[in-house]
Amino acid sequence: MSSQRYELIFSEGPEGGEDVVVVAPNGQTGPGGHPVYEDATGIVRAEISDQGEVRILASGGAQSPARVVGVKALP
Repeated sequence: MSSQRYELIFSEGPEGGEDVVVVAPNGQTGPGGHPVYEDATGIVRAEISDQGEVRILASGGAQSPARVVGVKALP
C-alpha cells in the first residue's frame, strides 16, 4: 500500500459525521520504522505501514490522538 498521499478518515461518533484529512510524507520515520505522514498544518501526523496500518502520532504535548476509522491511498 505504497502511496505518496493518503486520506485519513476520522469518525466523530455514532451520530456525527466524518472528518477527512489528506497527509503526505514528511521524510521522517516513526517508532514502528514506517514513514511518517502529516497534513499541511503539521498538526495531524501519522505513521503508515505498507500494509495500511495507521498509528496517529501526537504533534503537541496536550494533544490526545484520535482514532482513525479508515485510510485511503490517493493517486
